[in-house]
Amino acid sequence: MRDRSKVLKAQAFRWQGVEVREYKADGAPYKDVTRQTVLGDGEGEADLTFLTRYFEIQPGGYSTLERHRHPHAVVVIRGRGRVALGERTYDLAPFDCVYVAPGAVHQFEASAGEPLGFLCIVDRVRDRPELVTREP
Repeated sequence: MRDRSKVLKAQAFRWQGVEVREYKADGAPYKDVTRQTVLGDGEGEADLTFLTRYFEIQPGGYSTLERHRHPHAVVVIRGRGRVALGERTYDLAPFDCVYVAPGAVHQFEASAGEPLGFLCIVDRVRDRPELVTREP
């Protein structure tokens, strides 16, 4: 069996050979977010049952307000911001960890002045997010 192990070098929150993409291509409501699939979509990574993705939200930007049936784990590695989980909001700083439980409504937002960057680990096979609208 051939060893497909590898190391992806990073510089300035960009990993070698990994494309920076728009957060979502379906017109969902978000502002100033990009994503990179660091591990799980690359050559020789088919054995991984999960994806390791990096999201970066520019100052004042935010992800979609959504929920889905799959859980995910988040580790903040850059900047500060907030996460809305259900009815509560939590401040985030580097190395804070977030567990988003199945069905939890959630949204990430960067603070003014610096990008919020985080690793997000999800199952490779998972359901699609459902957009949520907050009641006024």
